[in-house]
Amino acid sequence: MIKLLFTGGTVVTAAGSYEADVLVEDGKVAAIGAGLAANGAEEVDAAGRLVMPGFIDAHTHMDMPFGGTVTADDWATGTEAAAAGGTTMIIDFALQEVGGTLAGAFDAWTEKAAGKTVIDYSFHVAITDLRDDIKAELPALAEKGVASVKIFMAYKGTPLYSEDEDLFETLQLSREAGVLVMVHAENGDAIAKLQQQALARGDTAPRFHALTRPEAVEAEATNRAIRLAEVAGAPILVVHVSCAGALEAIHLAHERGQTIYAETCPQYFAFEYEDLAKEGFEGAKYVCSPPLRDPSNRPALWNGLKFGDLQIFGSDHCSFNYEGQKELGKDDFTLIPNGLPGVEERAMALWTLGVREGKLNENQFVAVLSTNQARIYGCYPRKGALVPGADADVVLWDPELRTTATVENRHSNVDYTPYEGMEFHGGPAAVYVRGELVYKDGEVVGERGSGRFVERRFTAPALEVGV
Repeated sequence: MIKLLFTGGTVVTAAGSYEADVLVEDGKVAAIGAGLAANGAEEVDAAGRLVMPGFIDAHTHMDMPFGGTVTADDWATGTEAAAAGGTTMIIDFALQEVGGTLAGAFDAWTEKAAGKTVIDYSFHVAITDLRDDIKAELPALAEKGVASVKIFMAYKGTPLYSEDEDLFETLQLSREAGVLVMVHAENGDAIAKLQQQALARGDTAPRFHALTRPEAVEAEATNRAIRLAEVAGAPILVVHVSCAGALEAIHLAHERGQTIYAETCPQYFAFEYEDLAKEGFEGAKYVCSPPLRDPSNRPALWNGLKFGDLQIFGSDHCSFNYEGQKELGKDDFTLIPNGLPGVEERAMALWTLGVREGKLNENQFVAVLSTNQARIYGCYPRKGALVPGADADVVLWDPELRTTATVENRHSNVDYTPYEGMEFHGGPAAVYVRGELVYKDGEVVGERGSGRFVERRFTAPALEVGV
């Protein structure tokens, strides 16, 4: 039985920070307090460290087929990269196949993850084909511990795209089944037309990925999804909010008292449209959806995180190699696989660009990376908190750690990093999952296959946004 005592550190939660020791027994937090007796526990010196609940990343795409290829990270390299960034649990998107079932998606992703993960995990299921038999599956999905499903309003012309009537009916059904609906909010019809027109003009470079997905198509779809949820009487979660216009629709819904959750991602703070417009085909490394925006959107997004309109910060880790994968769109930007790696950099980017710059405090940092994620996605207080009885998922955060990102020192299986040369100021010194050390001083030491599936149950929670 593992027995650890973290001593001399500062415990940081979404609600506050205080000096305390943390006792871990048999994979659980046993006690928190000043001057705890070791009683045979192995002592871990946390002096100078911030002791935080393990981070949760509820937006990853491991071993996922997309656009005729498959993401570069599988469940081994992907969760190792996550652990290196302080993440102790991911929730990944299991895609329903054309003609397939939701249970089939769950089973396929369970097989992908088996024997590979170094951290804990769960699944969302992306609904791509809402047949009558699929509608009947939602309650059974909830019984499997899958508390969330996803609908894509974008990617018209692919199996991912859903019409409004399917989104609306999913919202109605999910309310009864106890499942949260997540939505990728971009106007797929407008994007498809803008792309068609761009290609007809011969505009094929990566920057046209952004120019054919302007801010207004995200803002319009966000508002539409929110209003459909209002009619259905259901909560909804908008993923990867990238611009002020979409955030405005979310804020107005909150003012009306509607239950709307929303996420943003590190790429919208670290990068911008100009990265997409780099010389030659280099901009393909930065193609993701929604696309990178003008930096004028950032003050609104920071305020959204600070004041609670944006409650969670996810990576949308979706890694494709530059050679052989991003290059599929060398002559047609619509064929560039969408996505960036970021599961390892997520927390370090938020600390460096947010906390160090005074835009967020350390408690808001924990709220959006961990506690709110656990509350929204239905695994709190087992995850997302340092309280007696919780899983002993612990990050020893070193606020003074300096790391310069290079493709050589990343842990994911991709041939580039968009963060190349960026210096992070603050990062994890050690990471524990259920009391087991999985990462220390730059090295992943967790055993592949040690991660466990976490069942979740959704109930619309009250949220902490930090103090």
